[in-house]
Amino acid sequence: GKVSPSLFVVYPCLVFATILSVLVDDKPEYQYQLEGENACPEKESSFLSRITFWWFTGMVIQGYKRALTQADLWFLNREDTAEYVAQKFYKHWNLRKQTVPVSAVANGDVQETSFIFREGSAILTTYAVGMEDGKTPKRKLLSALVRTYICFFLQAAVFKLAQDLLSFVSPQLLRFLIQFTSSDEYTWRGYFYSSLLLIVALLQSILLHQYFHCTFLLGMRLRSTIIAVVYRKTLRLSSSAKKTSTVGEIVNLMSVDAQRFMDLTTYMHMIWSGPLQISLSLYFLWQTLGPSALAGIAVMVLLIPINALIAHKIKKYQSEQMLLKDARIKLMNEILSGIKVLKLYAWEESFQDQVLEIRNKELKVLKKAAYLNALTAFFWSCAPVLVSLTTFGVFVLSSPDNVLDAEKAFVSLALFNILRFPLSMVPNVITTLVQTNVSLQRIQKFLDNPELDPGCVDRQDSGKSAVVIENASFAWEEGNPILSNISLDIEEGSLVAVVGVVGAGKSSLLSAILGEMDKLSGSVAVKGSVSYVAQQAWIQNDTLQNNILFSKGLNQDKYDRVIQACALQPDLDVLPAGDNTEIGEKGINLSGGQKQRVSLARAVYQNSDIYLLDDPLSAVDSHVGKHLFDQVIGPNGLLKDKTRILVTHGISFLPQVDKIIVLVNGTVSETGSFTQLLKHNGAFAEFLRNYLTGLNNEDDTLQDSE
Repeated sequence: GKVSPSLFVVYPCLVFATILSVLVDDKPEYQYQLEGENACPEKESSFLSRITFWWFTGMVIQGYKRALTQADLWFLNREDTAEYVAQKFYKHWNLRKQTVPVSAVANGDVQETSFIFREGSAILTTYAVGMEDGKTPKRKLLSALVRTYICFFLQAAVFKLAQDLLSFVSPQLLRFLIQFTSSDEYTWRGYFYSSLLLIVALLQSILLHQYFHCTFLLGMRLRSTIIAVVYRKTLRLSSSAKKTSTVGEIVNLMSVDAQRFMDLTTYMHMIWSGPLQISLSLYFLWQTLGPSALAGIAVMVLLIPINALIAHKIKKYQSEQMLLKDARIKLMNEILSGIKVLKLYAWEESFQDQVLEIRNKELKVLKKAAYLNALTAFFWSCAPVLVSLTTFGVFVLSSPDNVLDAEKAFVSLALFNILRFPLSMVPNVITTLVQTNVSLQRIQKFLDNPELDPGCVDRQDSGKSAVVIENASFAWEEGNPILSNISLDIEEGSLVAVVGVVGAGKSSLLSAILGEMDKLSGSVAVKGSVSYVAQQAWIQNDTLQNNILFSKGLNQDKYDRVIQACALQPDLDVLPAGDNTEIGEKGINLSGGQKQRVSLARAVYQNSDIYLLDDPLSAVDSHVGKHLFDQVIGPNGLLKDKTRILVTHGISFLPQVDKIIVLVNGTVSETGSFTQLLKHNGAFAEFLRNYLTGLNNEDDTLQDSE
């Protein structure tokens, strides 16, 4: 039939619209960024803007005009945030089998709780981990990372493969162009070959930079993922595992070892791209120079075992250097933590000598590794020259008919130039691969450490009791019970005091309720949320107000009541910026009593159902302790409707509590009210007599000294 005239109008319009669509920025598919935040324009940019990175030009121009500030920087894309990559990783991580306590297994499955942090608040996400044959299998970090990022890895591989193939088009076009100069072909062919060379070079540049963009993003996400995994594992380590993992080792895992993965990702595709480029180069060299190319292959084959031997030695030095680095960071952490004592006793030179001794050993190992790296780099930087020289020499000397003309020389040099990059990158890739393998083993070993049993404490939603423990025994290390045959029933809203001599197991009892001890037998059930105030106060490196709010929103009336009840108002009046004064974890700006009151205020502000108070009144003066008990903990305090379990040595508060639990050598000796226990004349009465005797002895000592 006849072609409709409208086709000649509609078709050009469609082509023109398609071209314009490439130039138009896209609308965001979702509104992830919060209001007021500076969104990254990459996701909204057009196709042409993305492949040329034009979307970044605005930041460059702004930086040229003036110094950039934090407010000028864009917010991360959602896919690049630590929260997103952690959630994505844990989906694949928890699909794999992991070593979990057998007591947590029920009906072939165990519910595992993962902590994911979003803007300061902790969100609990539960995954089902399958078990097989009652065993406790392990997960592998590498396989989980591969499954998480395999699609992004393949996307970068496509860019790299296309760029590699195009790199071999240029020598062929060069061959045609040289042939054209020595022939009588039409002039337009020369322009055509030259134009193709330009187009191929542009495409190579675009593909190569897209490849690097993908690998840099992948490396950053890998690093963020590993840091999140190690940090999460640190929070869940069992008490026995904490003894084997020092702070220095954990810091190294999140800094040095995580960075190894990022360094490897940039050139990780050279593992397959390098052999591909070398193979294609040798193939085309064979076509150009014939069997003479085998001479170049022989040179490369001779260099491979040398490089393998050096890589083995580098791996050994790498492991040794990491051990020394762990020891050095551990020692530096101890020095910084106790810098006051160190200065008072004038121990600077002694500790300096210890640090320098470890550092000198580390430098010796680094020097040996540097020599080997330099030797490897020398061999492989000389490889292209040796290969080309050997190949050309054999080609010319093997037969008088072999003439090294312009076509063979320039095409061969172009191929050797392509061969130069994979050959020069081989030592770097091998070295980085060896280092990353060492880091992988270190991280895997850390992740294989036992964790706290998520099933040791049952969560209940009904019943009159807030905490129920039935015939339970607990231990910090397997086989050595600290608490034995504990049976308790604590009603909601009651105030319970836990007393006993030093080492009786009072703090361990609170840890057992929190689930931080290994449960050997029995059961523990807790109803509602729990807040814990440790005997040694924990303070964030933040303002005093943020320490109390702890990521909760500010309710001014509630906040003021907590400040007054915890006797913090006099402290706020003398602090330089009031409650906006920055305080540190080491309590540089606060005394021990002030830190304890801030810690108590933080727990009170959380409005939890159960409060575990590990002797918070011991760090404050007696009159302040009475104020805290009356206004916060006691029957008329802010927490009067909450369940409170108070470890204390202050016998003056005991008549006001609902129940007293007396611990003796890790067992519950007796329970009851103050009056009941006095009448019973048991362990509690003995505890009071010993306490009063100790006070009398102290008074006698003071009188004698006077």
